[in-house]
Amino acid sequence: MSGDPEQEYFADGMVEEITTALSRIRWLFVIARNSSFTYKGQAIDVKQVGRELGVRYVLEGSVRKAGGRVRITSQLIDALTGTHLWADRFDGSLEDVFELQDNVAITVAGVIEPTLQVAEAARSAQRPATDATAYDLYLRALAAFFPVTREGVITALKCIEQAVAIDPHYAPALAWTAVCHLRLISEGWVEQPEAHRAKAIDLAHQALQAEESDPGVLANAALVLAQFGEDIEVMTGLIDRALTLNPSFARGWFRSGLIRIYAGQHDLAIGHLETSMRLSPRERIGTPLQWIGMALFFKRQFAEAASKLLLSIQDNPGSPTPYRALVACYAHMGRLGEARATNAKLRSLTSLLMPTNLPYRRPEDRELLLFGLRLAAGETT
Repeated sequence: MSGDPEQEYFADGMVEEITTALSRIRWLFVIARNSSFTYKGQAIDVKQVGRELGVRYVLEGSVRKAGGRVRITSQLIDALTGTHLWADRFDGSLEDVFELQDNVAITVAGVIEPTLQVAEAARSAQRPATDATAYDLYLRALAAFFPVTREGVITALKCIEQAVAIDPHYAPALAWTAVCHLRLISEGWVEQPEAHRAKAIDLAHQALQAEESDPGVLANAALVLAQFGEDIEVMTGLIDRALTLNPSFARGWFRSGLIRIYAGQHDLAIGHLETSMRLSPRERIGTPLQWIGMALFFKRQFAEAASKLLLSIQDNPGSPTPYRALVACYAHMGRLGEARATNAKLRSLTSLLMPTNLPYRRPEDRELLLFGLRLAAGETT
């Protein structure tokens, strides 16, 4: 839009970079650049483009140059209804064109994936239950899972098990079923945790066998297997592979943050969790604030940890995990009254006040958490 023909190469390169980044998201069908380029420079009707290309969503944008600065705008539109789902702008310097293109492409792709997942889940929820496909049930499970509550996870598990019953080799559904079992165990919401543990491990391995190059499958399976004690270096390798396959995968960065905490790599974990939040600032992926708080707790930065944990509780008041960490945090700070009050809230959510099978590989991390919980419970002096 600058009127400078020499800058056309930059806009074309931007389209190619974004198309490539979106193509790495395995569940998206992305039209090739040659087809999308036929609309370049035209005043287009998004609904017409959707019909002609056979797509549900259209990403459009513009580039405007002024001196050594460039402004890129983009918006995501539902091509059937014309509804705007997301819009943003990016400003940068043309001193390093390729770095700017990379950063914008990764950011746009990172935002679009969770935005489309929410839109697709809402659309699937409108279909009659009798017409639900495995994909519909998978989306409904993801919508039910967050924010985390006992009822929500149980509902998600029922939906995802129906998806697997329809398609036993549907790897993303297998991996998410394993995650549901993991969450029920970690929150203390099942009476026979060992049975659910065995199911989770088996389902994670099944998912990896069914699809070994899907970033979502790799990330979820790595988390489950890391939680239940399998080789942490191997699991770190799996999550690194997921991020190599799709660098804009917000949930992958979140999963990586958790696994790094399990491995005792707390600074790296915080960096990965912050990347997840940066890639998906509107549609929160998982519970990054909770786990940033957990990493800060293990770094013995208790005041900063408590602040993050309280923010996480605001987002997910039905999840026991941040309460448990906050109890230990207050205890180590000498705020035993607040620790016991928080423990009472924890008790209303779960009977699992003192976890036994912690995933943290460093003994000092496990003892720091358990000592704080014992201190709050009056079991130590």
